[in-house]
Amino acid sequence: MKNLNLINVLSSDAMPAWVVSSFPVIKIVLAVLICLCALTVTILVLCQKTEDQGGTNAITGTADTFYNRNKGESLQGKIKKTTIALTISIFVLCIAFLIINSIYRGY
Repeated sequence: MKNLNLINVLSSDAMPAWVVSSFPVIKIVLAVLICLCALTVTILVLCQKTEDQGGTNAITGTADTFYNRNKGESLQGKIKKTTIALTISIFVLCIAFLIINSIYRGY
């Protein structure tokens, strides 16, 4: 049986030519997606309102209002959830770009 270790599997000799030729395209697509997500996160963060409540918080006895209970369903809550989702996707795309870049170095 053929000895298959990680280095042999990831080397360009073991991969078909169409896979090796598609790595530069994949790297470009990932870089564009990372840039678009980063720009979107920047715009969303600038659109968010601050959560400063004049020094009051749950420890000092802030009242539990209807707005506080349904914060996630408001526009600000949706912007916050979208920001978190895009930030996680940037992290995953950067990891994917790192893996693709380590497999194919482009020389």
